[in-house]
Amino acid sequence: MKDKPESSGKLQRSIGFPMLVLYGMGTMVGAGFYALAGKVAGTAGLFAPIAFGLAGLLALFSALAFAELSSRIPHAGGSARYLEEVFGKQWLSAIVGWLIITTGIVSAATLTVATVRFIRDFVSLPEQLTLVAVALIMGGIAAWGVRQAVGVVAGICVLQIATLLYVVFGSATLPDPTAVSWAELLPPLESTAWLGILSAAFLAFYAFIGFEDMVNMAEEVKDVRTTMPWALILALILTALLYMVVSTALMLTIPPETLASAKTPLAEAVRHHGAWAVGAIGIISILSAVNSALVQIVMVARVAYGMAERDYAPAVLGRVSARTKTPWVATVLATLAIIVLALSLEMTTLANATSVVLLSVFTVVNIGLWWLKGRDKEQQPAGRFSLPRSVPLIGAGVSVAALLFKLWQALT
Repeated sequence: MKDKPESSGKLQRSIGFPMLVLYGMGTMVGAGFYALAGKVAGTAGLFAPIAFGLAGLLALFSALAFAELSSRIPHAGGSARYLEEVFGKQWLSAIVGWLIITTGIVSAATLTVATVRFIRDFVSLPEQLTLVAVALIMGGIAAWGVRQAVGVVAGICVLQIATLLYVVFGSATLPDPTAVSWAELLPPLESTAWLGILSAAFLAFYAFIGFEDMVNMAEEVKDVRTTMPWALILALILTALLYMVVSTALMLTIPPETLASAKTPLAEAVRHHGAWAVGAIGIISILSAVNSALVQIVMVARVAYGMAERDYAPAVLGRVSARTKTPWVATVLATLAIIVLALSLEMTTLANATSVVLLSVFTVVNIGLWWLKGRDKEQQPAGRFSLPRSVPLIGAGVSVAALLFKLWQALT
């Protein structure tokens, strides 16, 4: 491997288990759920909580694969590095790494546009100038330091969780709630009901995408081989439980068709508390989009750094600031790319393509772990996270099914 530039340093291990769990939840609890809550209710009806629980279970299989790989190969390159270890093909790792970087930048640009549109609903500001300012602020936070960036993500995540719990409270205090019993939330064994639930579950699956970004923090986490797997799993389980609790509260009090037709479905639960409550939901929606975009910038910079470490990206992307201990060149370039995309391109088609790419990566990573466990007959060292070989195979099947569902949606 080529010598690193003299100005290059190493990332600093400063993230502990509690902060990593909150960071992981912050990668998932975001704008996705705020938008999908109504759509899932419209598809699954009163069985929306079951759909969210099932979606969490589907996501868990891939999360488990990432958990074991992060224990085996704790590297900032994440999926790209895992595939190099499994298949020994640098070109494959390079392709996957650049695809992940591209989808991260596109996703961050899309979220930046969404953030600015949310802001302009409250305050009249010049759109292009605001886009640049928002992107620069997020890039500045990402370059400032990993503890600071993770702290911002975790802090906003706490606000998001508090807001969702407020939605539960708002649902419980509705003056004219629908008369739905707990028993009505349990689906019958009829196939028609379960077809709707499965369809909604694949839709809700996208509210969990983001857990894979956690593994790119591998070189900045304390005791990573133990901490990362369990933090990843706990973050996903807590997120699934939170989605199910909020969805249950909504189903017990608000008709699913009302939620499905609402622009901001969660606001329906607090509208009776006044305009300030609806405004608070709007502000948290802005922060959710900011949080998700910040996570993407942090992730892109770490993937680029990890690829530079393995010599399948320019060495300059591996430069780490001696003061902030962040990959500053990769962060700056990612921020500039986000600004260019946000200012110049129609994002809808590209944004839809990101989920297709990520599901394809999930499929390959799951197959890779299955292959690795068959090739390396020895078990993980004692104390390391290890799965039965069947688990990543199930994860690959789930990812393919979700991918086919996404393609079917695009064609119908």
